Amino acid sequence: MARSQRSTRPPPRERAGDDRTRYASGTPWEPKVGYSRAVRVGARIYVSGTTATAPDGSVVGRGDAYAQTVQTLDNIERALTALGSRREDIVRVRVFVTDMGDFEAIARALGERFAEIRPANTLVQVSALIDPAMKVEIEVDAEVPAEH
Repeated sequence: MARSQRSTRPPPRERAGDDRTRYASGTPWEPKVGYSRAVRVGARIYVSGTTATAPDGSVVGRGDAYAQTVQTLDNIERALTALGSRREDIVRVRVFVTDMGDFEAIARALGERFAEIRPANTLVQVSALIDPAMKVEIEVDAEVPAEH
């Protein structure tokens, strides 16, 4: 295939060398900004700040902090699964919200997923996210046990 006809979209999962594997969700932000949705290095997985985006980059759950948090967590779990992990392996969560008034809705969604796991967690309010429709962004770190 001629170079100009090749897709610029990276494969969903690719080896990046020296025990590093990257996962791309396919949203338009990753190639534009130059990052991976998640990177696995050995037993550790680092999931980049993730929002409530559909595969085409549109925001899911506009105006609904709970729905956005659920979609964001689904996106994170998809990345973890692609790299051989699962929600139970999450050890650290960082949550960025644009309005602390949405705390109850966001906390409810987080509690539904993490009540039994209880990872370390930080939740802070920020002035804005990349799209004004976005209410929440979450990043996580996971440690994959040897038995996976």
